[in-house]
Amino acid sequence: MSQQVRWGILGPGGIAQRFAEALKSVPGAELSAVGSRSLDRAQEFARKHGAARSHGSYEALAADPGVDIIYVATPHTFHKENSLICLRAGKAVLCEKPFTINAAELAELVEQARASKLFLMEAMWTRFLPVIRRVKDWIESGEIGEVRMMTADFGFRAQVDERHRLFDPALGGGALLDVGVYVVSLASMVMGEEPERVAGMFHPAVTGVDAQAAMLLEYPGARHALLSAACETNTTHEARIYGTQGWIHIPRPFYKASRATLTVHGRKPDDFEAPLRLNGFEYEIEEAMRCLAEGKIESPLMSHEESLRVMRTLDRIRAPWGWKYPTE
Repeated sequence: MSQQVRWGILGPGGIAQRFAEALKSVPGAELSAVGSRSLDRAQEFARKHGAARSHGSYEALAADPGVDIIYVATPHTFHKENSLICLRAGKAVLCEKPFTINAAELAELVEQARASKLFLMEAMWTRFLPVIRRVKDWIESGEIGEVRMMTADFGFRAQVDERHRLFDPALGGGALLDVGVYVVSLASMVMGEEPERVAGMFHPAVTGVDAQAAMLLEYPGARHALLSAACETNTTHEARIYGTQGWIHIPRPFYKASRATLTVHGRKPDDFEAPLRLNGFEYEIEEAMRCLAEGKIESPLMSHEESLRVMRTLDRIRAPWGWKYPTE
């Protein structure tokens, strides 16, 4: 691999715009190429963000010899297919969350990455933020004692549009996969293992996808996570983690955290602040590049097994609802 890490972007949509902006702020990162099913869209994106090459197909981007790693930013239901195109062409992959539609699809990606000895990571950008990493350190060092409970919510109110990806079952629409993945992923980090029992209720949107979901996860040792997600209801976007010796508060918005407070019984609260350098995507980019430089095929901060654990939990939450996406 060249000294510069040469990035490709697959799917020049809205989230890819934010990713491209973050790339510009990371030393050693270079946006080399963009791929889209529309060459015009790829060219427009490339002009805006300074990419040297544009491709009118994902296969052409994956075959580009001037690309080291590809960021997959297409709708949820295409993540597996698009990531496989890249991995089979010998390219490392950073794939947007949720990694895939279900755990079985993700297992296919992990198998391919390991067989090909290629780096593969979920772009769950929240997990790489300095504040969230500090929260993880507080938990693992026992600052709040044994973690017993936590709460987290992520809900917003979107205008209902049956053609928008948020409400389209064929594109993996619904609150659970779009923002529920954030709260489930945070719970997985906090609790450090897979839940023993899962309970959830949902309210459907007009298209049948979940407009909101409430979840209760029970972990070994009778530890609990109370979580909620919505795409038709605004919520506080906060997270609180309760232990036997204190608690941690991550204020709004926890998924874009720039501050957290540690409160230990008998001590003055400890505030940790770390404003984002740009938009927050820069930290996952740096982690991917660090792993590439060290020859790793997965990140210790967001390992393959950790992403599989999150996907298995999401599968279990919606199983009692009887909800399946058209691609399943």
